[in-house]
Amino acid sequence: MSFTTNDDLAARLETRLDPLTGSSRPTRNDFEGGPNPALQGDVKTLTPAAVLAPIVLRPEGWTILLTQRTESMPTHAGQTAFPGGRVQAEDNGPVATALRETLEEIGLHPHFIKPIGRTESYETGTGYEIVPVVAYVEPGFSLTLDEREVHSAFEVPVSFLFDPANHNKREGEFRGVKRSFYEMLYADRRVWGATAGMIRILYERLYGDAA
Repeated sequence: MSFTTNDDLAARLETRLDPLTGSSRPTRNDFEGGPNPALQGDVKTLTPAAVLAPIVLRPEGWTILLTQRTESMPTHAGQTAFPGGRVQAEDNGPVATALRETLEEIGLHPHFIKPIGRTESYETGTGYEIVPVVAYVEPGFSLTLDEREVHSAFEVPVSFLFDPANHNKREGEFRGVKRSFYEMLYADRRVWGATAGMIRILYERLYGDAA
């Protein structure tokens, strides 16, 4: 089943996400259930991080706000991503991290953001354990991009991202470990890897039982 109406989506978001505080469901990744290649040798833990999954409440149709990282970033250069980053000592949990990083990266002020829940965290092969914080975003905001990190910001209709027909399964290898990942192609944008994985997890949480 794919996205139907904004009202239906709102009802699902209110009842099917994990609470913003407390424990979540087991961590997910795209390494076919095998070991994360980031956890090799003496490396036993992943770096905690959080991202904001911002659902913009456009009257003409809800969208998800995404960014394209600059080519100069040390990891995931040029990729499509949610705004977010690693947890800092001063952050009081993943929501604080997601809001702080969103303000720093794209200038989206917390005044426009209403966090509503989270999904299970997502492990990356580059060594991060990411908590996705799902939030409503009221229109009327303006963005100021950190040009060191963010090349551009754009919105994709929820109706596109929550349509499983647009979830293309791909396979590859990363550091010698087999992986399968999702790819979503919208206009000239390519959403794939961890970001597509987190979108797919959110879709499964909301609509998986109706597939």
